[in-house]
Amino acid sequence: MITVLPVETPGLGDRTYLAHDGSVALVVDPQRDYDRVTALADAAGVRITHVFETHIHNDYVTGGLALAREVGAQYLVNADDEVSYERTPVRDGQVIEVGDTMRVRVIHTPGHTHTHLSYALEADGEQVAVFTGGSLLYGTTGRPDLLGPDHTDTLVRAQWRSARRLAEELPDETAVYPTHGFGSFCSATQATGLASTIGEEKRTNTALTADEEAYVAQLLGGLDAYPAYYAHMGAANSGGPGKPDLSAPSVADPAELRRRIDAGEWVVDLRDRTAFAAGHVAGSLNFGLDGPFVTYLGWLIPWGTPLTLLGETAEDVAEAQRELVRIGIDRPAAMATGGPEDWAGGATLAAYERATFGDLKSALTGGDEFVLLDVRRDQERTEAHIPGSVHIPIHEVPGRLEEIPAGRVWVHCAGGYRAGVVAALLHARGRDVVAVDDSFDNALDLGLCPLASETRETHDNRQEINA
Repeated sequence: MITVLPVETPGLGDRTYLAHDGSVALVVDPQRDYDRVTALADAAGVRITHVFETHIHNDYVTGGLALAREVGAQYLVNADDEVSYERTPVRDGQVIEVGDTMRVRVIHTPGHTHTHLSYALEADGEQVAVFTGGSLLYGTTGRPDLLGPDHTDTLVRAQWRSARRLAEELPDETAVYPTHGFGSFCSATQATGLASTIGEEKRTNTALTADEEAYVAQLLGGLDAYPAYYAHMGAANSGGPGKPDLSAPSVADPAELRRRIDAGEWVVDLRDRTAFAAGHVAGSLNFGLDGPFVTYLGWLIPWGTPLTLLGETAEDVAEAQRELVRIGIDRPAAMATGGPEDWAGGATLAAYERATFGDLKSALTGGDEFVLLDVRRDQERTEAHIPGSVHIPIHEVPGRLEEIPAGRVWVHCAGGYRAGVVAALLHARGRDVVAVDDSFDNALDLGLCPLASETRETHDNRQEINA
């Protein structure tokens, strides 16, 4: 009997898989912190003999090469991928034997990248599963635009054909195990569900229910911005990243923290946005561990900027470190634990106001003078927005600070997390801010923005994956 165990990485919206027959195991698309995978294998009492990559990843740094080297496994990567390390090259149609019972067939499924592969797992002559990486996801597919606009049209059409190939060549009962689609920006549109089969995808996936032109139009129409750190992931993965160093950084005292802030380095407070707004070290930034921490920190930080982490406990810092190595931010410059009074060293703490959309309505009707800044993505803005608000998506804020008019700034997003990030960023630069910490649904209910009925229904049915 074959067991497939997912290893969730919710901060990036991805999954790694460990599949075993009770004796030997294979791994698909391991994250950088692969100790989670080896711990799972140890608990199951199995030996990892093969590590498969579906593609050269764009949204995280792989742990595949380091894992394979540590456990003495074969590292299988598309023969057409240009990499600088030794691997076991594989091509479309090859069958790899894993132990006595498992057979893996390589299927070329271009679309997310040109060289993308899927792996169909057979056990004792029965088709059990297919690991689809960034190809066929639950209800959607991987996005085709990460290699640049010159490749998008070719890749989006290849993606449609690849999904069709999987559906045609594999039995309906085959379990589908994608790497992306659990909140990852590598998903073209929001994926649905946590499990599926080829048969279920035939009934529900646009790539399998729509003709090519309809699929292409819908998929391209749904694409939005993706994190800036993606630009660094391909090169890192082609170069062969090593084992991450998760040892604790050096501890910084208040004087060092102040020196680092004054030098323009990033000192990041990991507490939630409520605690941060109530009191924090002046000039520090806020990316709370209670939200999509690594996505937005990696998106906004100028690449290579020294980073210091402030956490209430050493465990909080370690959690942040683990998330950061997944996108190639390997060693924080320093750390400190405790609370803002400990970090400030007697200096006055900074603070700013939080508010609800009800408070915002009162301020708008009361004639208060302020700027309302909407930091949601373009697609969110298109669905509904508050008239008179200034729109700068969160990832564009650092480069467009001069476009934010003078005066007090109220910042809002869809759920509060992004508004907190931007409020902290602006406050660190001397702006008077109010962070709207509330659900945008309440703005709709309060009549703060016009919204067509059909758009409202879409909005109400949409699950927000990034607050």
